[in-house]
Amino acid sequence: MSTIPPFQTTFAVPLSCESCIKDVQTSLFKLPGINKVEGDLQNQLVSIEGTASPSTIVQAIQDTGRDAILRGSGAANSAAVCILESHSPTVENKVRGLARMVQVAPNMTIIDLSLRGISPGTYYATVRERGDISEGPESTGPIWEAVKAKSEGKPATAARGVFGTVEVSQGGVGTIFLDKPIQIWEMIGRSIVVAKQQDGKLDKNDPDTLVGVIARSAGVWDNDKTVCSCSGKTVWEERKEQVDRGML
Repeated sequence: MSTIPPFQTTFAVPLSCESCIKDVQTSLFKLPGINKVEGDLQNQLVSIEGTASPSTIVQAIQDTGRDAILRGSGAANSAAVCILESHSPTVENKVRGLARMVQVAPNMTIIDLSLRGISPGTYYATVRERGDISEGPESTGPIWEAVKAKSEGKPATAARGVFGTVEVSQGGVGTIFLDKPIQIWEMIGRSIVVAKQQDGKLDKNDPDTLVGVIARSAGVWDNDKTVCSCSGKTVWEERKEQVDRGML
């Protein structure tokens, strides 16, 4: 992995007093790569600067007995997200993964990928040429720039759409934190496929094959939502719904 420059993230966290902020700060400063932690009691927000992955930060906050919702990452127009779902009719809770992406330098994007609830083993994470997931992984097209790599006499793994492998434990959980020399805007509208094979024929009926479309995500100061305008639900009510559905 390259040297990652520090980036900023903000999280909604239930905070009732200054002691709550200190408790969260103590937990976060135990993580490697944390430079600064600031709490906003009035707005119930915690801002972090450093190089720790968002999923690691969420876990550290949850270890204090509090929940955490990522509200933004990086500067404006520099973050993206991809919700990974199974298209198998045998799977009840479709959401099985989440990829967060933040551009932290002119030609460097970090990827924080988390998987849960799938069979143990080695999985390949790849960005696909198209964002068409109407037929699950089958309609997403080839790996992004794999054809170009092949025409240049390079191996398939040289394609920029190859993120790498994720090891999923016996408990069905897997995470990977990496960086790639790409920009956020290049990936928006494409899709991510996570499967036990890197390429070849992908089966939408395989419960362990996940797919999702890459969409823009809020920058640190771009998301001030406290209540969903369409449903009238708070972010915490939305969070509970997502957890019930299997979302990370």
